Amino acid sequence: MATSSENRRLADVLEALPPSRVLVVGDLILDRYVDGKANRVSPEAPVLVFEFDHERYLLGGACNVAANLRALGASASVLGVVGADEAGARLRALLRDADIDTQALVDDPSRPTTRKTRYVAKTLQVLRVDEESRAAVSGAAEAAMLALLEQRPFPWKSVLLSDYGKGVLTARVIAAAIAAAKSQGGVTVVDPKGKDYSIYRGVDLLTPNREEAEAATGITIRATEDLHRAAQRLREITGIKTAVITLGKDGIFFEKEDGSHRIIPTEARAVFDVTGAGDTVVAALTYCRACGVPLEDSLRLANHAAGITVGKLGTWAPSRREVLARLGETPGGPSGKLLSREAAIEVASQLRAEGRRLVFTNGCFDILHAGHCDYLAKARSYGDALMVGINTDASVRRQQKAPDRPINGLDDRAAVLGALQAVDYVVPFDDDTPKALIEAVTPHVLCKGEDWRDKGVVGREWVEAHGGQVVLVPLVAGRSTTNVIEKIKRSGG
Repeated sequence: MATSSENRRLADVLEALPPSRVLVVGDLILDRYVDGKANRVSPEAPVLVFEFDHERYLLGGACNVAANLRALGASASVLGVVGADEAGARLRALLRDADIDTQALVDDPSRPTTRKTRYVAKTLQVLRVDEESRAAVSGAAEAAMLALLEQRPFPWKSVLLSDYGKGVLTARVIAAAIAAAKSQGGVTVVDPKGKDYSIYRGVDLLTPNREEAEAATGITIRATEDLHRAAQRLREITGIKTAVITLGKDGIFFEKEDGSHRIIPTEARAVFDVTGAGDTVVAALTYCRACGVPLEDSLRLANHAAGITVGKLGTWAPSRREVLARLGETPGGPSGKLLSREAAIEVASQLRAEGRRLVFTNGCFDILHAGHCDYLAKARSYGDALMVGINTDASVRRQQKAPDRPINGLDDRAAVLGALQAVDYVVPFDDDTPKALIEAVTPHVLCKGEDWRDKGVVGREWVEAHGGQVVLVPLVAGRSTTNVIEKIKRSGG
């Protein structure tokens, strides 16, 4: 792991990055998630019955790469093909909401907008339905893409090729993209697909994972010597000077022309879902290299960003603030989860722009116990991120009407909450109720324990009036902070 001084240096590098203009060229995908329940088998056939609850849409494929660039502070545009359909219109809207430039999008009525629909029961995906065409883009659509890439002067500094094998990155489009970036003195980075990497010849960097590198080189990678052989072969095929291979939990390997090499260890503190980690790596790497950051520093920053992504469920676009927090250079503790009210509003806005569901709950969380852990994990399952409002010490004393509460101070309570995998953000509030905080962040889902059924859930009216839902989560019987305190007192502790 990197030292604190090394992290401070990397934070300075990231903080200083200008909003360089990057064009993402590739396969644009609309990710649709259908959430519901799948608790019984159909009497008609041996299949699950899926009970629909709600649906949500996220940016996928090259669009998610662009979202990662934008979240880190780059100026991102997308060049790709969308169909003349509802999915294409929705994809355009999502891109605009995420502040991603859509002027380079090309309409192709002959093919559908690529859409992947995932049916999810809690956090378990039970079915995926793909609507797509994998035929190579041709005719008027390819001509329109080439015309955009052949503009001189080229409007973008660098180009990121995001290949998902859906037919957008033809040999002619790739060659034109490489020439365009070179005309600006910029870089071309590709997240590759398939076995024939000769089509990428002339790019500056490519980022295959272990399996992709094996498929492209024909070399099975089991040991370090295999990595050297694969790196040499990648250089021969594509003409790149430095070969990069991502190794998942084992980090990122890179080797230069002179044979010097290094494996940068993973910076993931907890791995919840690896979906989208490759998009984060290639986005951060491209942005840093476009700004002239040395390769190794670029890879280290990409590694830190990906470490945030794999700690989330589904794709995630870590913000510059999140990466800086991870490096220990902004308030929020080592996890970067502790937010001010202003930062919480910013996070909520970003989640809405990305089409993600924010879950909110609140409490004192004075002495954390198994009931809390179970409750928070269940609450997190209702969305993409869980924000926990936590009473300040003064607020706890007013609520409990007891001078000896809380037992643990705010800093300690927030640190313990932030250490839980289920909790994404912790936001202190000093009011007697979280009403003002709830109205400020306007979550999609407001969770409280089922013991609040007859007490009246604070914020219910606001959340429901804004299209959200209120969920009363079942509690573990016999578990409470009061019970823990009474047990300690009885034992003479």
